[in-house]
Amino acid sequence: MTNTKAVVVYDIDGVVRDVSGSYRRALADTVEHFTNGAYRPSSIDIDRLKSEGIWNNDWEGSQELLARYFETQGQTRSQINLDYDTIVAFFQSRYRGTNPHNWDGYIANEPLLLQASYLEQLTATGIPWGFFSGATRGSAEYILQKRLGLQTPVLIAMEDAPGKPDPTGLFATVRLMEERFAVEATTPVFYAGDTVADMYTIQKAKTLQPERSWIGVGILPPHVQEIAERRDAYAATLKEAGAAVVFSNIEQLTAEAIQQLLE
Repeated sequence: MTNTKAVVVYDIDGVVRDVSGSYRRALADTVEHFTNGAYRPSSIDIDRLKSEGIWNNDWEGSQELLARYFETQGQTRSQINLDYDTIVAFFQSRYRGTNPHNWDGYIANEPLLLQASYLEQLTATGIPWGFFSGATRGSAEYILQKRLGLQTPVLIAMEDAPGKPDPTGLFATVRLMEERFAVEATTPVFYAGDTVADMYTIQKAKTLQPERSWIGVGILPPHVQEIAERRDAYAATLKEAGAAVVFSNIEQLTAEAIQQLLE
């Protein structure tokens, strides 16, 4: 693939899989649990948090929403006694489930947003692809290998790099792709994600490695597409954060669309 015209790196949550009934549901469950049922964040509450561009990690997002709730109840952050590991453990009990050997939580029912055939078509046109996600490696491999049937895909996950919008993980993903597919160091990189943090990541990559073309592709997650006003507002937010284009489904990022964006 030494003459490839571009490489594509995908976020996973909201791009490869619909997490509105899994990660986001587990986040809401967690906040509700630790507020003793007093507050359950809505989908809009979670979107508003993520639009700040720094809450890509849903464990940290849960903790932050809890802190903000208790502040409204007159407590300072120093007074809030919530152990982070306890929050994570409860979150995981909802998301992964209670069986460590055969996950039976919300993750087991996540709808796929792309098919392996779509990736095969990109490969056939000489476009390599890989994944950079804030999901844990176990969760990412579950969806990529068990659900999609991909064999040893290029993947940088939560444990491998700092959280977005730090572009270190994106750079590491591209470096692995250069090694595996003999991609040249100047080949343009597309990064497809569904959050402001994803778009900020690509903007920071441009700043740190300006010799390369970095192109952000915004993807509308399913939960924002049910109401036109919300869909349009979300798309505008992604564009303001740096998306060159916004699609309603990742499979719209075809080889032809990539070529058009390069022109």
